[in-house]
Amino acid sequence: MTIPVYRLNDSHLDLLKRHFDELADDDVRLRFGSLLNRDARHAYVDSISFERDAVFGVYSDELTLLGVIHLACFKGTAELGISVLSPYRGHGIGTALFNRAATHARNLQIVELFMNCLTQNGTIMHMARKAGMRIVVEHSGVDAYMELPPGNPMTFGQELLEQQFAQFDWTLKANADYLRQVIR
Repeated sequence: MTIPVYRLNDSHLDLLKRHFDELADDDVRLRFGSLLNRDARHAYVDSISFERDAVFGVYSDELTLLGVIHLACFKGTAELGISVLSPYRGHGIGTALFNRAATHARNLQIVELFMNCLTQNGTIMHMARKAGMRIVVEHSGVDAYMELPPGNPMTFGQELLEQQFAQFDWTLKANADYLRQVIR
């Protein structure tokens, strides 16, 4: 089953803030490397440059974000930050987000992806290993690196189809949500 991964933009700031507010304290610490308070998490969301970076999300049927990945782009390299709400882990959402971000990075001609996490973040280390990332452990932190081949017509087409599929999925969910509200 394919999980629709939707590219978000600056009109989704409130939705992103709600997603990070729904993370448990330990999940916030694992996602950000420290226990950021609500204001700091909101400031992080407000600081995202949607012109430079890419943010992708997976929606629930109620149009909340179950998982989010931030692809922070630099010259030739990009850093990934990922979070999936606890009840939805183990269902492929993180992998779908990672793959979507990696395809987008390739299409931007980014040659290296990297992630930083705490050594206690076994989920991210498992995902990094599964993706073939090179892992370097230092003190309480882990760095994972992956070289990317350049984008090609196939990856550009894949990204276009994935976004259209995600848009269709969102439209169906929005219509169903609207009908639920009307019927109540």
